[in-house]
Amino acid sequence: MEGKKVATVDPVQVEEEKKKESKEIDTVQKGKEDENEEEDEMSEEDRKLKETLEMLVSQVIIKFVDPKDEALQKSAIDKLRDQVRSSTSSMTSVPKPLKFLRPRYKELQGFFSKMRSGENKKLLADILSVLAMTMGKADSRESLGYKLQGSDEPLGSWGHEYIRNLSGEIGVAYNERIEKEEKTEDLVKLIDEIIPFNMKHNSEADACDLLMEVSMLDKIQEYVNKDNHARVCRYLLSCADYLSDEAEIVKLMKIVATAYRKSGQLCDSMRVAMKLNSPDLVKEIFDESKGIEKKQLALVVGSVKYPIGEFEDEDDEEEELLDLIGNVPLTKLYSTLATELDVQEAKTPEDIYKTHLADSVSNRLQRSRPANVDSARKNLADSFVNGFVNAGFSKDKIVTPKGSEWIFKNKDHGMISAAASLGMVYLWDTDVGGNEIDKYCISKQVNIKAGALLGIGICCAGVTGSMGMALALLQDYVEDKNNMIKIMATLGLGIAYCGTGNEEVAEDLLLKLVSLETESMEVASMASLALGMVFAGTANEEISAAILDVYLFANETQCNDSSAMYLCIGLGLLYLGRRDECEPILEATQATEKPISKYMSLTIETCAYAGTGNVLLIQKLLKAVSEHIEDEKANKHQAVAVLGLAMVSMGEELGKQMIVRSMDHILQYAEVNVTRAVPLALALLNVSNPDVAIMDTLSKLSHDSDQQVSQNAVLALGIIGAGTNNSRIAGLLRQLSSYYSREPNHLFLVRIAQGLLHLGKGLLTLNPLLSDNLLLSKSALAGLLVVLHSSFDMKNTILGKRHYMLYCLACGMRPRMLMTVDEKLQPIPVKVRVGQAIDTAGKAGKPKTITGFQTHKTPVLLSHGERAELASDNYIPMTNVLEGVVIVKKNPDAMDEEE
Repeated sequence: MEGKKVATVDPVQVEEEKKKESKEIDTVQKGKEDENEEEDEMSEEDRKLKETLEMLVSQVIIKFVDPKDEALQKSAIDKLRDQVRSSTSSMTSVPKPLKFLRPRYKELQGFFSKMRSGENKKLLADILSVLAMTMGKADSRESLGYKLQGSDEPLGSWGHEYIRNLSGEIGVAYNERIEKEEKTEDLVKLIDEIIPFNMKHNSEADACDLLMEVSMLDKIQEYVNKDNHARVCRYLLSCADYLSDEAEIVKLMKIVATAYRKSGQLCDSMRVAMKLNSPDLVKEIFDESKGIEKKQLALVVGSVKYPIGEFEDEDDEEEELLDLIGNVPLTKLYSTLATELDVQEAKTPEDIYKTHLADSVSNRLQRSRPANVDSARKNLADSFVNGFVNAGFSKDKIVTPKGSEWIFKNKDHGMISAAASLGMVYLWDTDVGGNEIDKYCISKQVNIKAGALLGIGICCAGVTGSMGMALALLQDYVEDKNNMIKIMATLGLGIAYCGTGNEEVAEDLLLKLVSLETESMEVASMASLALGMVFAGTANEEISAAILDVYLFANETQCNDSSAMYLCIGLGLLYLGRRDECEPILEATQATEKPISKYMSLTIETCAYAGTGNVLLIQKLLKAVSEHIEDEKANKHQAVAVLGLAMVSMGEELGKQMIVRSMDHILQYAEVNVTRAVPLALALLNVSNPDVAIMDTLSKLSHDSDQQVSQNAVLALGIIGAGTNNSRIAGLLRQLSSYYSREPNHLFLVRIAQGLLHLGKGLLTLNPLLSDNLLLSKSALAGLLVVLHSSFDMKNTILGKRHYMLYCLACGMRPRMLMTVDEKLQPIPVKVRVGQAIDTAGKAGKPKTITGFQTHKTPVLLSHGERAELASDNYIPMTNVLEGVVIVKKNPDAMDEEE
């Protein structure tokens, strides 16, 4: 007995097994009860339908001997088809016939596989194809398989949901067959049937999706007409952001441009052509337009500052168009806007600082001191603030009054910016400004003369009509013996002709200066920068070769010079938005080991992919940012990578949000030299867009222990609030002016930020995105990039002797207005609704494009993210995007009564 082991039974285990068994029995019983309950709960009508379907299925799957049975089977199939078809025409829930046929689906499948070929088999295949939509296994594509064996009956008769399901299966099957190099004719036949159905039934987005899936987007052009073109084009443009292949994007854009042209929307077609960066197409569309529409196109081209090339015959009409493209009427219209909004009164820097509100010990001490003590740094800041606030108004209270001694109150290099601030005040007003600034060009003091030359360039920023004033006045000074005069004349030409691609500026003047044999590194770098600005986004080979030569011949000392960064920016700007066209020049820069080679190659690459949202480049930049490099001379390129993240993702909302999140991670985990660029990157993502979350982040960073982080954050606050008069930012900057009252460098930047915040008294914007965020203005982005790159080395640029680089922002200044004018450009007050823009791409019907709107009479100001639409049909606008200057004409068929 002792040798034997007695098996012991665990009473707990036995209890658990009993419970398990009873649970299983309960489940089975419950299942049966549920079925019975369902049967009981069914209405009389549903029970009848179920019985009918059961009977029809049993008639379909009979084994017939007699030919009469085949006729009976066909009759049953026909009735079954009618039942299924009537239930699938519109689907809000799973239709009852499909629900009741679910248990018999396998049976029908089994019978179908044994059926002999014939009419009945095809008809049953159609039914099984519809049933497979809800009963087939996932990824089995049974629905498509049965359809290909079915009859030639129109697909549309089975309803939208069936077609949508079939489209998804066709897309996958087509790509599989292409990979295996199999025939696709049968699928193409189905596609050719689905597309017209979708287009006819307002499912344009589904049609576009299917054609993009099978790479046949060209087919859409056959079905685009005046009624549906807007929805098709809007949807395709929104898809362009998510395409990875370069060729696919170009193809899609061309299709959209053609669709707009075909529907007579030349203005929209022109915008897409400019987005495509195709000068030939832009010129072609421009030449196709006539009369009043041509003028509107000229205004659109002028607002983007797109280089359109020369006209063949120079008559009066062509001269007028050249003036419109060259923004000549801008100053007059801007003056009208100021009059309408009653902001003509000039403001002084003190009106902006409001020091009485920022009450601190230092301010009280300052007020107790004698009033005549002038600080050179304060006067320099006042010059900038005065220029920014009164930009374009042609009058102020400091520089323009007769007998003003303001310029002479500045010291040395401060005189340059003080004299150049005249150009800011006379922005776009070339007639008056040219004469007023020209007086200072004959000054004996080199700095004043140099500043006046820069002022002429600023005054003409973007105004390049038939009479190019800047070129005539500045060309004689480009070869001056004095380097400062030479540099200012060069930079003046860069700002005046930014983005225009003016050949005279390059060939006759600036190309000679891009050489280290005859010029210093500073002159060569500034000439490179000016050429980069003028030829922004043109990928001009002659200029890029000249700049590359300077880079290759520069020795280590010259590469380490603080002006060398402008050489890199100049080359980068040439390839702005050109994507992979920058590859050859990238290889050349990477082939040599120089102190600035990484800085240069990253600058070129980030410029080339600006606004494209290229995911691969963003990953590459994030990798560059994460590297740990202690040597300060070797890690300068990391700041470019941080700014590049913002550049690549700007203009696309989803990408922008993701980068903002990445910036938070960089702030937490990255090295100090990397975090210094974060405020600038955040500013670039939100130019003239005072986003509260960004504002809070920058406000925290403006008190950072690292001096450069806090300085960049202060400037960034000015850029995100540029031209908005945002009261919250104004309050933050006043607090900062008290906080940094003993720090002259920080205080100077706080003043600059205050000036930018009140840019043009709140009428101007620096935002480089135009036309409902479709277009990226290369000239505006160029101006911003120069200032942001300068901020990487704040000590030697903006806070040193190169503070005049801040005036490069003039390239991107434009009134944030909507002004309606007649054919002769005389303002017409028209009622418009202004509200927050809504993305309507892919939405059904005719959804509202704005929300939370208010009704105003033009001219009106448009803030970031706002859109305008006409409130009545009394006038017809010449363009669908109401922004900037819009020509309107009387509507002869107006229904609304005119007030």
